Amino acid sequence: MKITPIDIAHKSFGKKMMGLDADEVNDFLQQIAGQMESLIQERNALKEGLREKELSLMEYKDRDQVLKETIQTATQMADRLRQDAEREAKLIIADAQQKAEIITRDSRDSLKKMYQEVTELKRARMQFEANLKALAQAHLSLLEQGEKYMPQAALPNHNIVNNTNGNNNGRSTNVSPLSAE
Repeated sequence: MKITPIDIAHKSFGKKMMGLDADEVNDFLQQIAGQMESLIQERNALKEGLREKELSLMEYKDRDQVLKETIQTATQMADRLRQDAEREAKLIIADAQQKAEIITRDSRDSLKKMYQEVTELKRARMQFEANLKALAQAHLSLLEQGEKYMPQAALPNHNIVNNTNGNNNGRSTNVSPLSAE
């Protein structure tokens, strides 16, 4: 039977001739002592459980703090890595743009040089054609003058040579006695 505080407060002992019944008082005190001992043991067990829970809680708080610090460090490292990657990407892009500008400039210079060479070749061709026309006209003029002084009938047939050895691509060439000298 469990003794409650009300039982203790309202406990009355039977009277004997010389006071209270000692056996009843001793039995009651033993019951109280047993109850108190079990309460103390229970309280000590609860205190020990509480201490273990507090230790676990402190351990969890420490782990939580370590995790928070680790997360913060990881976040800072990730930010640093991202910043480094962005900086490196900007450097790579700047370098690529600089190389592209150099290649573009070189291409423009090369193209300008080619246009100049083509222009020079066209001018040289026009100069050559003009010189060739002047030379041909000079030869025609010489031939016309030669015809004035030597009529056509006076020329023998052996003065016309057919050259097919490949020097003139199979075209026949008129050789006059005046131009052979």
